[in-house]
Amino acid sequence: MATGSTIRLTRGEWPVYYRPGIIEESAQKASGLLQTNHDNYHIFFNPEGFHNHIAHHLLTIYALRAGAGDIQKAYEVNKGYQREQGPSDHDVVSEMRDPATFSSYLGRQEHYANFLQFFRSEIDSNGWQNVVNKYIFARTDRADDLLCRAFAGFLHPLIHLGFGIEFKQPAVIAEALAQAAVHGPYMSKFLLPAEAAAQKHTDKPSRNIVELLDEIHADEGLLAAPKWSDGNKLRDGIIGRGADQMINYASQFHVEPDELERKTAEMTNAAVYYTAGSQRPDKKIMYDFYYMHCVNCSVFFSAFLQQPWLGTGNKIRLLEWKVRNDLAMYASRKSPEIRLDEIRKNKPNKPSGWDGVEDRAATFEDDGHTSKLIRALAHGAQICKPYEDSSEFRVKSSDWLPIAHTVLDSVEAGEPHWVRSAGFDEAWEKIPARAQL
Repeated sequence: MATGSTIRLTRGEWPVYYRPGIIEESAQKASGLLQTNHDNYHIFFNPEGFHNHIAHHLLTIYALRAGAGDIQKAYEVNKGYQREQGPSDHDVVSEMRDPATFSSYLGRQEHYANFLQFFRSEIDSNGWQNVVNKYIFARTDRADDLLCRAFAGFLHPLIHLGFGIEFKQPAVIAEALAQAAVHGPYMSKFLLPAEAAAQKHTDKPSRNIVELLDEIHADEGLLAAPKWSDGNKLRDGIIGRGADQMINYASQFHVEPDELERKTAEMTNAAVYYTAGSQRPDKKIMYDFYYMHCVNCSVFFSAFLQQPWLGTGNKIRLLEWKVRNDLAMYASRKSPEIRLDEIRKNKPNKPSGWDGVEDRAATFEDDGHTSKLIRALAHGAQICKPYEDSSEFRVKSSDWLPIAHTVLDSVEAGEPHWVRSAGFDEAWEKIPARAQL
């Protein structure tokens, strides 16, 4: 049985997107390796805060029907550079039970093991659903702070939480909450003011996401906000210099209770639209590393919709925040022109259907970003299909598989696997010209 400290994948308790035919051996192999990762490794593999993706990777390729040997290989490729989690401190964990003391440990990665033990204990005592509601969705100052931190680190804590919820693994949820706790609070300077500003627009229809993307692309002031020299272009550029303009755009999107499924699909479609379309005609097709996270996170919003313990108001809030994050993320890479035709006219290296694409993704040697992107694309193709005739859905049914092919063709060509900050000329300087491939 899966608990706050025990990982156990059970066939029959399927995630929102998976390939039928997963065998028991794969479930056992993934469970064992995820347990080893949970027990031994820190959520950051270095002091700079680079994320441990083992849980993401193994859960994704398990869902894509990877065999036990491929799951083991994926683990071996990435375990060597992880750092030890270290023991928790009983006294510190006890002090965290006081909300005032709890806050004093936030944002300090040396306390990851303590936060992990704290949330494991909370989950085993109160149930993971109650813990997530209390610490993320209660709309207290502490919960709002932790929810904002979940959007930091390019959505990594939220992605991790999504994996835990989608795959019904309380121990992964404990990791996600601890991960959020050791991230910084900078997203609160954008998400909370944008939410407050949005209250002024609730009497008007929501703007379509792609219309807002068009306007952000044309906004010269916002275009100038992020600098190539910024250490974090979202934090320093958009939130640091362009917050007022960004909040103006972000606050024009909102969700009504009867729109949750459609707006979830719209969010997914728009994230894929700018992630796939941010290409240079003279350069090899590449996917932006930062935009990719917005797509990879999208699959979990279908899982959130399925949770009866999560209130409608919080489902709406989570989706609105995700869209506002995605708009800001687009702007943070200097709002590149979106050229989806560059994908549409491309010929794949290895033509196939989805089975072939997913087989390649499940065995590709990286840290899991590729397989996550392919699974999110396959899921997006399903949930967007009912709405493809709508103008706000610019990625059509015929686009999803070609997009997936270009992802794999790009990464299989070798390093660099991703372009970083696709709106900047500097990001493309060392990317090969397309004619040379």
